Order: sequence, then C-alpha cells, then structure tokens
Amino acid sequence: MYRTGLLLAAAAFAVAPASASAEIIESENGGFASRHSVVVAASRADVWRELVHPENWWTHTWSNDAHNLHLDARAGGCFCEALPPTDGWAAGSVEHMRVVMVMPGSLLRMSGSLGPLQAEGLTGTLTVTLAEESEGTRITWDYITGGQARFPVEEFGPIVDGVQAEFLGGLVARLGDETVSAASES
Repeated sequence: MYRTGLLLAAAAFAVAPASASAEIIESENGGFASRHSVVVAASRADVWRELVHPENWWTHTWSNDAHNLHLDARAGGCFCEALPPTDGWAAGSVEHMRVVMVMPGSLLRMSGSLGPLQAEGLTGTLTVTLAEESEGTRITWDYITGGQARFPVEEFGPIVDGVQAEFLGGLVARLGDETVSAASES
C-alpha cells in the first residue's frame, strides 16, 4: 500500500509542467523544504550507479576534495568524508548523513545535517527519487530541514536550496546528459 501511494505521488508530480522558477515551499515550525526535479536522458540504472558514488559529483566538502567522500548505500550506512591530517594532527572524519532507506534504482533517503547546519540543533532528510519517463529518468531531489538554530532557519532556506540545486546539477553533469526538463520548488 505504501509503495502504491509513493508511486501515485511520483506519477502526479511527474506530470507537473516543467518550470525554471524556485521558491520556498515550506518555512514554518523552524524549518524549510526544498524540491528540485529534472528529467535526464539516462536510464534509471545509469542514474543510480552515479547517485551512489557522490565522490564523482558532490560539491561542498569539508576537505575540499570530493574524492574523500564515501557512501555506504544500505540502511544504517554512512555518507562520510575522510579528513586528511593537518598541522601535525591525525586524520579526521565527518558524517554528512546516515542512510535510512534504499530501494535500488528508485529511492535513496538519508538523514542528517549538511555543512554549517551540522553545528545547530537541526536535522535534515534528503530523499532522491528516480522514476522512468519517456524521455529518460526523472530525478526528484527533496531536502527537508527542521529544528532549533541560533539563526532564523527560514532565512537560511534559500541558501541551502541553492546548494541542493548544485548537488543535483553535479549529478546531472556527471551523467553527461543534457537536461530534458527541470522544475524547482524550495
């Protein structure tokens, strides 16, 4: 039943007209939600293969080197980054997110705070959904953040939305495919 509801929701979103606009779709209760969607001329298998290798396309790392990233794409797995030794100190590490759901070829969901949000009482959930379309694969990228922070969270939403768009753009660029259509709500 849950899968049917998820598929119906994905189908309903898939028929929405493409748009190049962006806006905050939710900014109440100390949080915000961001959504980006793009159709690429690549198979779901090709998109999935790249999605689970963020070291090839992710931006905004603590070490300034995406090759230090690793994603263990299974429930409980870590989306982590190795930090090289600095100033005589041993190597470090950072957990960007924890994998909470994997449906290979269809859905990857992770929970955690990204970047500077990590220093606050915030948590985020990133859900990446893949769906077949006649032109290729629709990638829907949802990031929802909520909690307590020392700054107005809703004002930070557009900045985080822009970074989420960069992440999706990096994946699309890595696929080497032209975008067939794109939509964004944040």
